Amino acid sequence: MDLIQHELAQLLAALRAFELTPWKAIGFLGSLMFTSRWFVQLYYTRKHKRVVMPLAFWWLSVSGSALLLAYFVFGKNDSVGILSNFFPAFVSVYNLAVHLRHHRPMVVRPGGSEES
Repeated sequence: MDLIQHELAQLLAALRAFELTPWKAIGFLGSLMFTSRWFVQLYYTRKHKRVVMPLAFWWLSVSGSALLLAYFVFGKNDSVGILSNFFPAFVSVYNLAVHLRHHRPMVVRPGGSEES
């Protein structure tokens, strides 16, 4: 029981010492955006009754990754955070570009030919 009380006291002390800085706010926002993309994907998958990766998923991925990278590069200077967010950012930008290219509306030119 003493161990639980000790851990609880440490947790409460850490919460009392918490300070929200502008960089922490950016980091929390990035984390919220990056996490919320899964709820968006879940919503669309349930709505369409098949796995769907909507455009909003990729925008949330890119935005969340950018904010998290900014936090880890400028706010915290944490190489683990930088490395763990750089690759997802790169993949998210690539997938967003592919999604936009694939879903670009077709333009029908006079004479019936199509171009994207």
